[in-house]
Amino acid sequence: APFIPRDPGVYGNLLRELGGRHQVLCVTHLPQVAARGVHHFQVSKKQENQSTESHIAMLSEQDRIEEIARMLGGLKITDTTRKHAQELLRP
Repeated sequence: APFIPRDPGVYGNLLRELGGRHQVLCVTHLPQVAARGVHHFQVSKKQENQSTESHIAMLSEQDRIEEIARMLGGLKITDTTRKHAQELLRP
């Protein structure tokens, strides 16, 4: 059963702790949860005609900052959202 606490940061910390003992795969749209991961992948899909392709890419450290910033601020990424993303990614 899914466990969804009221504070996404708490959820991310619990997942990180669990990941110290087990392999954890978490799919989330919450930047506070995603930031607690050790490795990040971006999953996307593209629809063309009547077929759909899914893609997965491992993110570099800089790409992790950009992706967390995008999750925080939407399409317009600013220096402020990048700084906030860097703060979230700190251990």
